[in-house]
Amino acid sequence: MKPFDIVIVGGGGAGLYAAMEAMKTNPALNIAVLSKVYPNRSHTSAAQGGANAALANKAKDDTVELHIFDTIKGSDYLADQDAVDILCSEAPKIIRELDNIGTPWSRLEDNTIAQRPFGGAGRPRCCYCADKTGHTILQTLYEQCLKKGVFFFNEYFALQLSLHDSRMKGLIAMNMKTGKIEAFPARTVLFATGGYAKMYWNRSSNAAGNTGDGQAIAYRAGIPLKDMEFVQFHPTGLRKSGLLVTEGARGEGGYLINALGERFMSRYAPEKMELGPRDLVSRSIETEILQGRGFDSPAGKYVHLDLTHLGADLIRSRLPQIREMSMYFEGVDPIDEPIPVRPTAHYSMGGIDTDNYGRTVMDGVYAAGECACVSVHGANRLGGNSLLDILVFGRIAGHTAAEEAGKFEPSPITADEIADTEARLRSYMQPSGHFERYGILREELGQTLGQNVGIYREASKIRKGVADLRELQERFTHVRVNDTSDVFNTNLMQVLELKNMLDLAETVAAGALAREESRGSHTRTDFPQRDDEKWHKHTIATIEGDRVKLGEKPVTMGRYELQERTY
Repeated sequence: MKPFDIVIVGGGGAGLYAAMEAMKTNPALNIAVLSKVYPNRSHTSAAQGGANAALANKAKDDTVELHIFDTIKGSDYLADQDAVDILCSEAPKIIRELDNIGTPWSRLEDNTIAQRPFGGAGRPRCCYCADKTGHTILQTLYEQCLKKGVFFFNEYFALQLSLHDSRMKGLIAMNMKTGKIEAFPARTVLFATGGYAKMYWNRSSNAAGNTGDGQAIAYRAGIPLKDMEFVQFHPTGLRKSGLLVTEGARGEGGYLINALGERFMSRYAPEKMELGPRDLVSRSIETEILQGRGFDSPAGKYVHLDLTHLGADLIRSRLPQIREMSMYFEGVDPIDEPIPVRPTAHYSMGGIDTDNYGRTVMDGVYAAGECACVSVHGANRLGGNSLLDILVFGRIAGHTAAEEAGKFEPSPITADEIADTEARLRSYMQPSGHFERYGILREELGQTLGQNVGIYREASKIRKGVADLRELQERFTHVRVNDTSDVFNTNLMQVLELKNMLDLAETVAAGALAREESRGSHTRTDFPQRDDEKWHKHTIATIEGDRVKLGEKPVTMGRYELQERTY
């Protein structure tokens, strides 16, 4: 295949914004987007609540500086302040550019872009399209990329970077429609593959495909991962499925109620109440349940999210998807009765270590969005900053790759390398005396992470999680793919996804065991205080042999000094 100037892995918001921006930067570039699903089915479409920007449409006194401070405070002071400055300063431009290319933002009465309150924010600055914001943005970006001539390779499964003496030559992927292994020689490769929180499998809001493919490929190629122990549990997942109930439901005025009928957030965040930061609200719900003040059911313990006082008109106009999901998955109409919810693994603050322009330590390899860690979220992401992150840094990484693609000469990917990759995949289909079922291992992975490396963590539990993970990795060597066909071999793809999750889970558990403090989403019951003297630093994970090796990296400070985080 003719070399591409840029190969973008992932067709969600970050990948599509990167492709659109790269084409704007240099329309002569040959750009390919590889996506495991059709781009308009990428997980960005599940983002409901909105994207933050200090437009000052709803609150006239809002400023970029206030947005910066809220983000740094929300991160529990682990975010890099220069990156946060970029995120928040670029936000109004990004929202207006999306408006100009056709994103159907909800509107205030004066026809300006509507904004709603979100957790941890001092002003209502979350711009939204009802409760389908990610979906509408994704459609808009996909349309622009098609218009500009981006090449799409849909339903391709990325397998590995092609390397020669640590020099990246391109990407090797599997065409899911044919089972054929194909080479994509490239000057640059940009990962935009989303998060890894689906490793918590049976307690996650993520789509089944959010298995950390980009992070795992980068990790195995020797590119460092950063802050992997920080996994955000969203406070309000549906009780049975873990599907997300947007923070916008609380932004519109929803109440969290325990089995005693109390609005219990008054105990934990008396000023912000239900609009405290996500880590705090998730811990509060989990505490209520653990102390016996939750509701009980065969599907698990939970609390109520009560929207009934908001009225039918508001729920139908601003939260239509939430109503539909609640009725379909829980049999509850939120107009008439509360929604049963519990915290659910939702977002990956950690990811591929990049600079502020999307570059990794490997020449020609870039990353953006949830698969990257720049780091603008630190130990805890504020609601409304995830869509903003993929848009701002997708755009920046796309621009950087477009400007730098000419620096790298493409090299051919040999037939031998493709054959070796195919042989490795075929080895999963070889019969053996003892074999394991991937579905059982996947369930056990989710259970051990949820129990031992979940919302509350403690050394003995984390060590058990580490031991469980190593046992699962050994058992994985006995996994066999029963489907030996080539066309849409979903059995093979699920095994490959499990391998990615197992590799990354070890970095999460190792980082959680090493970090002897509580900060943001990482709560150690045996080290309940934040320890800035020892742990105000990023965790860096690299692979050594077949095990994770931990290092560290300083946090970039700025005009905001460390202080206590209270709400």
